[in-house]
Amino acid sequence: MTTKRKRKKAAAPADAADVDAPPADAPPAEESLVCDDAGLKEEPDALAAPEDVEEDIEDVRLELENRLQRLQADFDNFRKRMLKERQEVYGRATESVMSDLLPVLDHLDLAIGAAESHAADERFLEGFQMVANQLTDTLGKLGLTSLTVEGELFDPNLHEAVSRMPSEFVDEGFVVKETRRGYTIGDRLLRPAQVIVSSGSIGDSG
Repeated sequence: MTTKRKRKKAAAPADAADVDAPPADAPPAEESLVCDDAGLKEEPDALAAPEDVEEDIEDVRLELENRLQRLQADFDNFRKRMLKERQEVYGRATESVMSDLLPVLDHLDLAIGAAESHAADERFLEGFQMVANQLTDTLGKLGLTSLTVEGELFDPNLHEAVSRMPSEFVDEGFVVKETRRGYTIGDRLLRPAQVIVSSGSIGDSG
């Protein structure tokens, strides 16, 4: 009995499309290469040129210098303003103390004048004069100065006229006599001098 050999069917060759088929979500080869090439081309452009970096550094330096200059100017203005305010406060305080002491000087002047007119003891008069001079010198160191008015042309900015009187020796409009001393402190008037102003000679018309 003849044995029939079963022929094994050769396996059919796999479809070429199944062998090399890429995954469904893989990009086409050409497109991938294009992207890679594009990335390689863009990378050098992302790096800033050395001259651009230097320009950026210079811009930052100039900006910082401008800010520093503005800060220095603001601080200088603040310092000057504070110095001016401090001087004004000191000046007002000094003027206030001086104004309170002026009546003391007035009373000393009156006492000296009364002592002289009544032929007071010389040592008594010297004592009053010494106290007056000491107080005047001390206040003078703080800027107090008395006005010289007799024989001067009347100045409403410095003088306060209490009356007018004729005079054969003083021209009209000039100060004949001082009735209360005036003072300045620095370049400011602390108190005007009270004065009697000449109305001219009795025989003068007008």
